Amino acid sequence: MSHILLILQQINIEEKIENAPDGGYQIGIVIGTYLPFVLLAILAYWAYSRAKNRKDLDD
Repeated sequence: MSHILLILQQINIEEKIENAPDGGYQIGIVIGTYLPFVLLAILAYWAYSRAKNRKDLDD
């Protein structure tokens, strides 16, 4: 069931940019596409640095 949902949720970014009404829409598509990955990378780095700098593991 989840495979069907993943196939249906796949978005063709090139097609959306090609059919965009103006430049602002294209910028919005690019930001909306990459922003989740950037936020996830920042969150992963933050969690890694917090875990690395824990003081209670030094004992």
